[in-house]
Amino acid sequence: MQSVNVGRSGLRVSDLTLGTMNWGDTVDEIFAEEIMRDFRDAGGTTIDTAYGYGDGAAEQILGDLVAGGDRDDLVLVGKAGISRTTGSRVVDTSRGTLLKQLDASLHRLRTDHLDLWLVHTWADDVPLEETMSALEHAVSTGRARYVGVSNYSGWQLVAAHSILRDARIPLTANEVEYSLVARGPETEVLPAADHVGAGVLAWAPLGGGVLTGKYRRGVPADSRAASGRHTGWAARRLGGTSDSVVDAVATAADGLGASPAQIALSWTRTRPGISSLVVGVRNRTQLRTVLASAETQLPPQIAQALDDVSRVQQV
Repeated sequence: MQSVNVGRSGLRVSDLTLGTMNWGDTVDEIFAEEIMRDFRDAGGTTIDTAYGYGDGAAEQILGDLVAGGDRDDLVLVGKAGISRTTGSRVVDTSRGTLLKQLDASLHRLRTDHLDLWLVHTWADDVPLEETMSALEHAVSTGRARYVGVSNYSGWQLVAAHSILRDARIPLTANEVEYSLVARGPETEVLPAADHVGAGVLAWAPLGGGVLTGKYRRGVPADSRAASGRHTGWAARRLGGTSDSVVDAVATAADGLGASPAQIALSWTRTRPGISSLVVGVRNRTQLRTVLASAETQLPPQIAQALDDVSRVQQV
């Protein structure tokens, strides 16, 4: 893995980030420890989590692992603003809630700061100035080294940047969905991020598993699309024009002697403005495939062919 700067900031991350959304759910403590150990052995430094993942279980597991290692060698990325404690998804980006969730996250993670803290999503019902004031306070009190946002559109990103700039605090990153089957960020998010100097962390770079090719012959029983909680999200990436993209990825994989996942990740990690890919894996086998993408070099003509076939995937 390579170490890269996030946008034009001084924050350095590994170009693959280990996601923990499934920790405490489909990934238990034992598997999490194995996955994190393999990730670290491969040179990975950056781990992404959130207050709402597993109702806090993901942070609790990660905190136990962090406590047993060298915190200074890790880059912890956290998010706040979404919770599921009531059984349904609740978005609250008020200053009070964000700071309360930050303190809870730090307690679970057994650390006194996050290296990068993000507002998990945009909310229309809270003034942006109030939301950004929580980020400013986190930096000024030392609870966050860098701050940013997640799932913000281009104009939302620029508006947030303007408020933080007045406080002399840079907006460092925007974490958004981006892959060969979700290229919408290219329209305005990536240009906006470049304009303000922010880096982009790409979540779901495999399109929820669609780009691995595992759905080409149906929906596996243990897949995301078969899960009641994720059916709607995954279904958006199945069928239609996505099929031609998946076929092109599979063809490229056959020609290069690689897996479709390696091809898809290699394409995404080299896109302009992308600082790191946030990859969630459920076992060591999946992680090995992800790590192998670091050694996968796409010939220019194949990269261009994938670019052409997926260009229609603007969302």
